[in-house]
Amino acid sequence: MTNKIIVLLTFCMAAACAGAQQKTYVSEVWRPDNGNGTYTNPVINADYSDPDAIRVGDDFYMVASSFDAVPGLPILHSRDLVSWGIVGHALLRQPPYDVFSKTQHGNGVWAPSIRYHNNAFYIYYPDPDFGIYMVKAQTITGPWSDPVLVEAGSGLIDPCPLWDADGKAYLVHAYAGSRAGIKSILVVKEMNSDGTRTTTAGRIVFDGHDQDPTLEGPKFYKRNGYYYIFAPAGGVATGWQLVLRSKNVYGPYERRVVMAQGRSPVNGPHQGAWIDTKNGEDWFLHFQDKGAIGRVVHLQPMKWQNDWPVIGTDEDHDGTGTPVLTARKPDIANGGPVQTPVETDEFNTPDLGLQWQWQANPEASWSFMHPAKGVLRLFAQPLSPDVKSLWQVPNVLLQKFPGDAFTATTKIRFSPNEKVVGEKAGLTTMALDYASIAIKKKKEGLYLVVSACREADKGNAETETEIARLNSGEVYLRMQYHTDGTYRFSYSPDGKDFKPAGNSMKAVPGKWIGIKMGLFITSPVKTNDAGFADVDWFRITR
Repeated sequence: MTNKIIVLLTFCMAAACAGAQQKTYVSEVWRPDNGNGTYTNPVINADYSDPDAIRVGDDFYMVASSFDAVPGLPILHSRDLVSWGIVGHALLRQPPYDVFSKTQHGNGVWAPSIRYHNNAFYIYYPDPDFGIYMVKAQTITGPWSDPVLVEAGSGLIDPCPLWDADGKAYLVHAYAGSRAGIKSILVVKEMNSDGTRTTTAGRIVFDGHDQDPTLEGPKFYKRNGYYYIFAPAGGVATGWQLVLRSKNVYGPYERRVVMAQGRSPVNGPHQGAWIDTKNGEDWFLHFQDKGAIGRVVHLQPMKWQNDWPVIGTDEDHDGTGTPVLTARKPDIANGGPVQTPVETDEFNTPDLGLQWQWQANPEASWSFMHPAKGVLRLFAQPLSPDVKSLWQVPNVLLQKFPGDAFTATTKIRFSPNEKVVGEKAGLTTMALDYASIAIKKKKEGLYLVVSACREADKGNAETETEIARLNSGEVYLRMQYHTDGTYRFSYSPDGKDFKPAGNSMKAVPGKWIGIKMGLFITSPVKTNDAGFADVDWFRITR
């Protein structure tokens, strides 16, 4: 890709992210605000794993892991900690750029942290294969700086900075055993004052091997003369939330389990952020691993007792809370409108909806908004000879599953290159096992096909089944996801009468993420005039 194309692409994506928050959107699938002064967890019933959050004035901002998805580092905004909307992304292209031009499932942006310091926003994020990066912006919607490599290395994960009252800057982080060969320890390192590089080798401040295996995800705070490290342990589906405290930044640190599942249905309450409100309330955002749909975000009430936090409800008064499912909303005046992260996209504006992410760093020729027609135009990209499934295809445009049950419907008009046999466009899921429904150009004309791939991460090939011959390239495609974790495709020529297509599939997660869904178009060959698909809309309903 030429430098000119890269600059143009980056400018266009920055423009999409730099505007103010999208119009208020309320999902038909999940709404945490009960309308009576209470809320129900999760506050975001979608895969925003490893959340971290801050308050700046009256506004709350959250970031989450994005792994190989681009744009990465999604930024969400709230006025009341219950209603959240997507306002942008801090990582428009993921370095190293040549590496992430190909799919990198499970790699890329792991657990980030966000802080506001000296009138600027900082996000630190780890790439477990390359090191700890930092991006910076004067406003939350950017423009964000290019990533700065704060410390290079393999297996450095989950960084969080702390600027102390004396001007010194510190960084706490954990280690990924899969890369570093060590795990379950936390280290603190000093940084230069602007937080762009570490200046010391660091010291171990806590070893979790005895009581807290898989210790990770630390968040660094200071309160009442104590340094606090909030860190989960025990694994994402089965763990607990620790808090460590010390009067010295390097310890020794006292340990306490401040939240665990107990008798609640919220397994492994894990990794998150302590937030305070302007009127002095304390709250904690964390995630729960819900299997196929990923790691969803919960909000817990929190209080301080003897300089220790207690999160959730502590019925036996032992200092260890359990998660609550329903609670009163934070006491915040002018808390803002009820909203949820955007799911539906009518493709009627110049910008692609902020919920969409590519499976790799995109190229400028993959797609264009076409406001005159009110469509998203996707151009067929040639498949590499070694590609066996969409798992390996960069130009797959995806968004998260938005809840426990929903219907996704899209209207597509496929215009293939008449000289090319094998171009295909449609609706797909994406996970370790996935399936798709698509229009395919064959010698005899256009056909509806369904495909499935089991254990895609192991290099297995898709199986394809022909469903029907189509009279035109315009078709409505649908996927219905059910509370039992299964989904099935259907199609309609007119958008009214939908016919089932293919068998039901059991949803499974991706690599460290929840299952996703979205759009694709591929070609078996490269031509000088690729076929295209005009996507009129993509809608999420009950």
